[in-house]
Amino acid sequence: MARPDAIPPDLEEPPEDVEVRVPATPRAVVTMRTVAADLAARAEFTLDAVADLRMAVDEACSSLVSLARPDTKLTCTFILDEERMTVTATVSTFGPERLPTDSFGWRVLTTLADDVRMLSATGDRNGDPFRLTLRLSVRRLGTVLS
Repeated sequence: MARPDAIPPDLEEPPEDVEVRVPATPRAVVTMRTVAADLAARAEFTLDAVADLRMAVDEACSSLVSLARPDTKLTCTFILDEERMTVTATVSTFGPERLPTDSFGWRVLTTLADDVRMLSATGDRNGDPFRLTLRLSVRRLGTVLS
């Protein structure tokens, strides 16, 4: 079996953005936190930053899945830049749902991530569902957010 002498240049760096869609079920959340941790590790985030990101993605996705319509998807977009990873997680909901910001889960999320924003979009007259989105970012330790 022949082995390549070098890693192809396009595989040395992690991709700058990745989108993953899974069923909006609790058992699928592990996929999202694994992708987040893998991308952060490949981007040379510190171990502490990888752990924080993994737990923040787990909390965000678990919270969204609990409000998701049956048979819909949980979609996460992971965007890497020099200072941080930004994760945007979205599900379809039955109505204009909001996550309680006075819960233990929200406190955990805002402690682990450097920035957390809840975004929602209303359905339209054609019967398109409501969407609830969480956007969070975790910076590489040692960088200063501007």
